[in-house]
Amino acid sequence: GSDQHGMFGSALARAGSELLVGAPFTGGAAGAMHVWRLDGSVWKEAEALTTPGQGMGVGLGAAVSAEGRIAIAGAPMGDFFEGVGYVYARDAATGEWRPDGRIHEKASPALTAVTGNEVRCDSAGKAGGFACREADLVSFVPVSALGGKRGIMLNDIWGWSDPETGREYALVGRLDGMAIVDVTNPAQPVYMGELPLHEGASPNMWRDIKVYRNHAFIVADGAGPHGVQVLDLTQLRSLTNTPVTFTETAHYDRIASAHNIVIDTTSGFAYTVGNSMGGETCGGALHMIDIRDPKKPAFAGCFADPATGNARTGYTHDSQCVVYHGPDAQYRGRQICFNSSETAVGIADVTDKRNPKRISSASYPNVAYAHQGWLSDDHRFFFLNDEGDEISGTAKSTRTLVFDVADLDDPVVAKEFFGTTPASDHNLYVRDRYMYQSNYVAGLRIIDVQDPTNPVEVGFFDTVPFGKDQAGFAGSWSNYPYFRNGLVAVTSMREGLFLIRFRKGATIVP
Repeated sequence: GSDQHGMFGSALARAGSELLVGAPFTGGAAGAMHVWRLDGSVWKEAEALTTPGQGMGVGLGAAVSAEGRIAIAGAPMGDFFEGVGYVYARDAATGEWRPDGRIHEKASPALTAVTGNEVRCDSAGKAGGFACREADLVSFVPVSALGGKRGIMLNDIWGWSDPETGREYALVGRLDGMAIVDVTNPAQPVYMGELPLHEGASPNMWRDIKVYRNHAFIVADGAGPHGVQVLDLTQLRSLTNTPVTFTETAHYDRIASAHNIVIDTTSGFAYTVGNSMGGETCGGALHMIDIRDPKKPAFAGCFADPATGNARTGYTHDSQCVVYHGPDAQYRGRQICFNSSETAVGIADVTDKRNPKRISSASYPNVAYAHQGWLSDDHRFFFLNDEGDEISGTAKSTRTLVFDVADLDDPVVAKEFFGTTPASDHNLYVRDRYMYQSNYVAGLRIIDVQDPTNPVEVGFFDTVPFGKDQAGFAGSWSNYPYFRNGLVAVTSMREGLFLIRFRKGATIVP
């Protein structure tokens, strides 16, 4: 009864006259514990014990043990890799096994919150136990204080500045929903509450958030029928008792899961990318949505460039879509998307949603995974991070590709910029002359790109206070550098939310 690749037999235990057999990769790593009973001289499967997974599966049955009427199946990927033991009890009347709870070790002490007083990055390069340079710790809120239960991590982040009240909020992605934090007084952040994931969807590693006209738009990858959640953020103005559990204002169901959502706030169109698990996937590329009425999102069209993406469907991992105002006069005023599409950077004219056009695509040396990128303010350069080159060994340290896109029909690599650590890069954003990179275990890295072809690292804040800054997938997922007060909000997966103040204008000699 096990899956072909369920790893049936990974663990065995005797329970009286029964044999318990673990198969941790059954059902896409959800796992199972199979119960076999001796019928005369023949062993026959009597039942298969399972437990609801967590999107990516729990690996139930990696270890099994039994004594008397109690059996325990280990699930090392339960609670998002924290690990769980699921307990089953034999029914005295029927002899069948029934779920009877779960066990796990006592949680390790979380990092302590830092609030009240800004912690200066001192001459020894430390701020509250975190390594730093030219970047001060204004406050830190651990995951547990953002509504995160055992195993829950943070992922993406965006922000909202209320145009009426002036208050500022961090919209923080969790594996099981979105947390909202008032950061108006950044030394005293206030957890306002959470928006759970859409009903019927599963907790998952990936969530993304963007904002348009005072509404947050939220997607999740590998989550099943999640769609796009829409939350009216103006309701934050009238909250008195916090934290609260929010209810989505509207829902868009023409997609199921999506890796990311991109919004061109000038034109009022959203683009989901990395679409999967049902709905109109658009080849995993741009699913275009008219959100000019935020509460009534409407399908507008698809775009995919089959010349890009590992599966050659045009799959796009992330994108930035803008009303173009760069140096290429041919496309000025057009709606242009710059797509990070696994194997290359693609550029498309999506002004006519019924007839979008491929403009060009460009690869680069030692491609591993073209992950995400951002334009310079003048739309002349596009900065790309490749998430896989450090871990594959093709980049000696964190590598950022700088594309000269002055001619959209012919983008070219103008610079390979190498950072100061071997850490893998993840999301990056540009504001004015600075690029803010979330480089996983190396935390937030701040790069001066006033001369885009000669970037210089001018500051950093390492959000992981232990271990080496090496390639891998832990630590800082993303950051949001666009608050009016100039702070940078940073998510670190198992650590929490950091509010960082960069000392702009510091003189750093390359």
